[in-house]
Amino acid sequence: MLPSLDNAEIARYSRHLILPEVGMEGQRKLKGASVLCIGAGGLGSPLALYLAAAGVGRLGLVDFDVVDESNLQRQILHGTEWIGKPKLDSARARLLDLNPHVQIDTYEEALTSENALQIFKDYDIVADGTDNFPTRYLVNDACVLLGKPNVYGSIFRFEGQASVFGHGDGPCYRCLYEEPPPPGLVPSCAEGGVLGILPGIIGVIQATEVVKIILGKGTTLAGRLMLYDALNMSFRELKLRKNPDCVICGPNPTVTELIDYEEFCSVPGDGPAGDADPKPDLFTDLTVGDIKARMDGGWAPFVLDVRKPHESDIVAFDFADLLRAHEDVVGGNHAGVPKDRDVLVHCKMGGRSAKAAQALAEAGYGSVYNMAGGITGWAKQIDPSLPTY
Repeated sequence: MLPSLDNAEIARYSRHLILPEVGMEGQRKLKGASVLCIGAGGLGSPLALYLAAAGVGRLGLVDFDVVDESNLQRQILHGTEWIGKPKLDSARARLLDLNPHVQIDTYEEALTSENALQIFKDYDIVADGTDNFPTRYLVNDACVLLGKPNVYGSIFRFEGQASVFGHGDGPCYRCLYEEPPPPGLVPSCAEGGVLGILPGIIGVIQATEVVKIILGKGTTLAGRLMLYDALNMSFRELKLRKNPDCVICGPNPTVTELIDYEEFCSVPGDGPAGDADPKPDLFTDLTVGDIKARMDGGWAPFVLDVRKPHESDIVAFDFADLLRAHEDVVGGNHAGVPKDRDVLVHCKMGGRSAKAAQALAEAGYGSVYNMAGGITGWAKQIDPSLPTY
């Protein structure tokens, strides 16, 4: 039985109620629905805001991060006063201020194979706003096993994708991407950047799909992958078909329970997610504290910055000797890097520099060191006067 609307709710949702496609019955469906949002960041912000504003009766939020100043360029659910505080506290306060008629349930924990099914089971729809492959595959598999629609979105730099997986007879995420890309092939937004407005576009599309599923109106993105290019302001659409041999949603699945998704996606134990596993026998990882102590003791390595020039314009070490993009170093361009000195390689966070350090070591450089944590770690732990990005 659908819940009723009181006079205050009728006034609040009046612009919905006069839409024949929504009306009183549709608004009552929204109030009676439950949606789980995975992530309260770039995609989760517009997603949760518009679902709350639309009157979805119960919203669940999964996140375990705190608000960082760098989030505020795109994560509009949060504000400056919440920096350093849990995102879920910020999200709850903002969403209840927007619509006190909505129930907000929060899960301040990492989503894992151990807790996903328990968290998902009581929600009608799951909306995936994550930014890493292990969680995307985990969300997909849990949704398939439970028969829940998976409203998907992803963003990178100036491009975004959206679809609806596991809805009706439509395909799941593994029908499109049976396996994740090799580690390091797709950089994270922290490494590659993202236009702040982009998650707003994709998150609103996700919210629209959720509302349409609840109302049972219109044509969803099930069986379609929408591609958005912000630089050219263009939308493209790819038709998706269910894979008859899909390992989880096919007739003869080989994945019948949740697995170890970190191992499946080959995420290393150290460094930013998505970076290839370094080979410690070829080069040496040093923390920023170790490097500072060695330099204070007279160590003077050749310092190779393997970031892009526009990153160096933001912040750079005054003791760096050479700037060269890590893909050029990995590709064999070692000109100007001496073999008769220790070489210290750094990037923003330590992932790209590990690959460059490995390439140098494999090319015969004998004493190669990687700055674990990169210039960001140095700014946070050694020299707070340096800006971070």
